[in-house]
Amino acid sequence: MIALIQRVSEASVTVDGQVTGAIGKGLLVLLGVEKGDDEAKAKRLRDKVLGYRVFEDDNGKMNLNVQQAGGSVLVVSQFTLAADTKSGMRPSFSTGATRQMPSACTSILWRVVKTTASKRKPVFLPQT
Repeated sequence: MIALIQRVSEASVTVDGQVTGAIGKGLLVLLGVEKGDDEAKAKRLRDKVLGYRVFEDDNGKMNLNVQQAGGSVLVVSQFTLAADTKSGMRPSFSTGATRQMPSACTSILWRVVKTTASKRKPVFLPQT
């Protein structure tokens, strides 16, 4: 499981001209699910995302996590993060969750969202 985390003042996802997910201040998480990912990895990722102190406190120091800063989290599935680019000029996606595994990929993504939401934190997953 690979995540690219970006601190944002606002973020949204638009599909076919319609906004499917949006947040104000918070974290945009691009999530790449790989073969073999499980609930334990999803929980570790959740804890890391919620724990990173990337927001400024009253003294201007990056001391606050997204929860303490009152921010939200927008999780977006991004299979290209699992690309293997070690050889050649064409990336391989063999380590990523495949189309034959859609329920596993969706399940892991939702576990991250569900377990985070159960901690009463605002988390959004764009509707597809």
